[in-house]
Amino acid sequence: MPRRGAGPDFIEALARGLEVIAAFKPGQPAMSLSQVAGATGLARPTARRILLTLEELGYVRSYEAGFSLTPRVLELGVAYVRSMGLWDIARPHMEHLVERTGESCSVAQLDGSDIVYVARVAVPKLVTLSVQIGTRFPALPTSLGKVLLASLSADGLERVLAEPSRSGLTPVWQPEREEREAVLREVRARGWALTDEQLAPGIRSVAAPLRDGSGRVVAALNVNAHAAETSVERLVGEHLPLLLQTAGDISADFARVAAVPHV
Repeated sequence: MPRRGAGPDFIEALARGLEVIAAFKPGQPAMSLSQVAGATGLARPTARRILLTLEELGYVRSYEAGFSLTPRVLELGVAYVRSMGLWDIARPHMEHLVERTGESCSVAQLDGSDIVYVARVAVPKLVTLSVQIGTRFPALPTSLGKVLLASLSADGLERVLAEPSRSGLTPVWQPEREEREAVLREVRARGWALTDEQLAPGIRSVAAPLRDGSGRVVAALNVNAHAAETSVERLVGEHLPLLLQTAGDISADFARVAAVPHV
């Protein structure tokens, strides 16, 4: 996150505050003042003032050993999801899809070269990777990411993939440009994407685009399965038709809601 902006309206203190929140990574729920200062590059007095301000606002809790985020931080991400209207529209369709397939399903959007999960209905299964709203993965080796990347122009695709991933995960599949372009061409041609243990061992999924009223791809929907339990043949032969139907229903509802005049 840039700490100094190019324009006169950039608020450096706000940028520092968001940087402190982002310093709390998965597997590190609590951090000392020294750890926060080290992770952000801020001076200890500055980091301390920001943490105490966030505590007063309810986003941080302090202990003798340090600080941790509170559940109120989730409001920042939920505000985005609610503003898009995707969750309210997609939820009943996703729940029905999960009932019919017995598999988890998710909605994600692009953020640079990563996907970020913005909605999810999960079933209790043992999987290789933990996924929740806000989780990010490199886009290219995921079915969700392939769908989203395939919707971009050539220039847009290169610009997005030039951004470094912020997920912290090294995927199994790291294709050269020629292979990548061939895969995305196939996704564009058939309208859906498959990933078979390309992100991590044991994970396979299919995904389809979610569109607004103009036909623009605004997100992607997937069905996710464990490779040891669900074959590619079943995923494509049984679950994919249900996924495509659900994606079409969500897109239609999203377009109808967007077309309604709001006072």
